[in-house]
Amino acid sequence: MKKPICLITGVGSGTGASLAKRFASGGYQVAMLARNRERLISLEKEIEGARAYSCDISDLNELMAIVKAIQTEMGAPSVLVHNAVSATFKPFLEAEPEDLERNFRVNTTSLLYLARALAPSMVEAGNGAIMVTGNTSALRGIPTYALFAPTKAAQRILAQSLARDLGPKGVHVAYITTDAAINAPWLGDDSQKPSWLKPPPDWENKLEDYFAKPEAIADEVFHIAHQDRSTWSFDHIIRPYAEKW
Repeated sequence: MKKPICLITGVGSGTGASLAKRFASGGYQVAMLARNRERLISLEKEIEGARAYSCDISDLNELMAIVKAIQTEMGAPSVLVHNAVSATFKPFLEAEPEDLERNFRVNTTSLLYLARALAPSMVEAGNGAIMVTGNTSALRGIPTYALFAPTKAAQRILAQSLARDLGPKGVHVAYITTDAAINAPWLGDDSQKPSWLKPPPDWENKLEDYFAKPEAIADEVFHIAHQDRSTWSFDHIIRPYAEKW
């Protein structure tokens, strides 16, 4: 039988790569979306059943063209993991308002476009899963997240709306909030680190206690995507044991 297909956005060297590896090991063909084509090609060679699709998620027309290519070349995805993220970490008087629009497009509007493109075939099949990875900025705002938190809060509410609509039709939608810094490979490596991310102070001495492991996050997402439909969850918050909350 043909393997099911999982489409993952935001496949970087941390959580995204771990998600791709976990779903591939779980029996899926994986369509990997990200801007960095070189990294995707490297992962494609490393992960059996994975295919690289270079894409700027903020360009919604390009995103839809890539989705159509995936549907034609691989088939209809039965799982979507929306892991792509765009962020700005500055107070509102220091950041450019255009950043809010860009962040919203990547974090929220693209989710709407993806759901509209992929959900119909899931509904027709009577099963499927849409997993959205988030963080605590979806639940609270702080001064330096003024142009980021609103987009993640909107993302979570959109996911909840999708869950209420699609759940009765057999499609599981869940929002997975990671309340932690993530132990990504780019920590301390400026050549890999996204320009908008900075490691927390004294991060080298806190990795084991306060940082979430990308592979552990991927395990949780895979588990939630395969929950028995009698016990589906929507809001799923994960954090390291030492994290205060």
